[in-house]
Amino acid sequence: MPLPSKPPKLMGRAFYESLGSPKHILAPMVDQSEFAWRLLTRSFLPTSQRSSLLAYTPMLHARLFKETQSFRDHHFQPTRSGLPSPPKPSSETPSNGEQLPYLDGHPAHDRPLLVQFCANDPGDLLQAAQYVAPYCDAVDLNLGCPQGIARKGHYGSFLQESPNLIHSLISKLAQNLDVPVTAKMRILNTKEETLQYAKLLLDAGASWIAVHGRRREQKGHETGLADWTVIRYLRDMLPKDTVIFANGNMLGYEDLDRCLEATGADGVMSAEGNLCDPGIFAGEEGRSIGGKTGEYWRGQDGKGGWRMDAVMRRYLDILYKFVLEKEPPKRRPLPTSTENNDILPNPATPAESTHQIAPPAPEAHEKIPQETTEPPPLKKRKSNHPPRPTSPNLLAVQAHLFHLLRPLVSKHTHIRDKLARARPGDMDAYEEMLAMVEDVTSQGLQEYERDPSRFDLPSEDTGEEVEEVDDWESSKRAVRECHRPWWICQAYVRPLPKEALGKGSLSVGKKQKRKMMEEEEREQKRKAEEMKVDGDGREERDERDGVPREEIPKEAMVCG
Repeated sequence: MPLPSKPPKLMGRAFYESLGSPKHILAPMVDQSEFAWRLLTRSFLPTSQRSSLLAYTPMLHARLFKETQSFRDHHFQPTRSGLPSPPKPSSETPSNGEQLPYLDGHPAHDRPLLVQFCANDPGDLLQAAQYVAPYCDAVDLNLGCPQGIARKGHYGSFLQESPNLIHSLISKLAQNLDVPVTAKMRILNTKEETLQYAKLLLDAGASWIAVHGRRREQKGHETGLADWTVIRYLRDMLPKDTVIFANGNMLGYEDLDRCLEATGADGVMSAEGNLCDPGIFAGEEGRSIGGKTGEYWRGQDGKGGWRMDAVMRRYLDILYKFVLEKEPPKRRPLPTSTENNDILPNPATPAESTHQIAPPAPEAHEKIPQETTEPPPLKKRKSNHPPRPTSPNLLAVQAHLFHLLRPLVSKHTHIRDKLARARPGDMDAYEEMLAMVEDVTSQGLQEYERDPSRFDLPSEDTGEEVEEVDDWESSKRAVRECHRPWWICQAYVRPLPKEALGKGSLSVGKKQKRKMMEEEEREQKRKAEEMKVDGDGREERDERDGVPREEIPKEAMVCG
């Protein structure tokens, strides 16, 4: 009896529509978009909408993934027994309990899902992709990583100068893999170069492109703003059925719609904004549900956000339930602003967890007893700490909490210090921290109820003059829009390069200064030559391609 033929592989817009045409995308983040965090991000959506969020895994190194079983077992866990080796075709179904869905790519919790690889060898990339193809919806090629390790390893954005290699990487997967291949890229120095680059990826077989609106050099203090106009240019110049995702400048939920409208992209992707606020994709329905449970807070000025203590609870509960596979500890009800000033101890944590009391120091006249025995011979002391876990879900907790709690731990440094000392997988320590976060959040809510003005921005940070300042040169508007009380999840607004230079947090050499001046002159010349505004000031036309485009409203020019 002949075997049933495989259904044809969908590509391009047909593939995108088969996933439900997702508008919101959780970006790939190195060691930060792992299963537990993806599940947390989806949890803020109503149950019926959670599959509408497309998510990427963290970037995985294709060669290491292909060669090393322990690397595969530690970084991608679709089944309890790990990935079969050699990889099985996507059409083969698991036949035993050990091969039943576990974490990554779980059909009920973690779809749609793309697995992202960095690579510089087509053979390595294909073999790595064949391992994960049965457990994901597509494989993505990272062409955007700007870090030094990517330069050293010759992958990510440092493949831009190797167009033939890029074409080979994508076409190898497009021709031989059972699932589609996609690509995530950064913009180049000019929009014309960016257009040719995008065409290269699509011609090689990429089903869609995710475009980060920053150049390779924009990182760290020089991150600056993503340029949505270049993404709009791609939208206008590429075929209409091309699927494009936009990435960059996503500080809050409102920015998602702003970006979609300004760029014309099919979907919008969030990375750092999601790390600071995993509820960034939750619309009004999700916020309404959170308001009823007390997890979503709204101030007297109408601005709202997810409470950090509530989000941390959710996160730890997911780790208990799905990764550790045990019930979360029983906890007190979530503190509210109407409670009295007495902070009840958390029954799930030791009494000493919230307030450590040091033993009294000896009086001056007291003698400190001296050791009378000989010290033991020097040798390596045995550690009482449990072995370091290998699960990426447990290894990522500390970094996630530093992002999530940034404003809170900046004010309450005792929590910051405890978080800094936490060891991967030490859930007791994280439970103690949760109790501390709940205590200070309760105090903050009570303080806000008594005097909301105490939580306003200082006068020098309010940006009252922001209407007269170009948003491309000042982050004050973004700071004002994103500011919330310190116990509420909120975006981290990076100072723009000019501001960092002015404050002394960024210094540049003569060569870099000359380069910046040349870039500024080129930008001014480009604006003068390319853009002409008609009488009502609402349409701009590029003289080189003749394509009219609506002016992007200034509210979209947020810093991120």
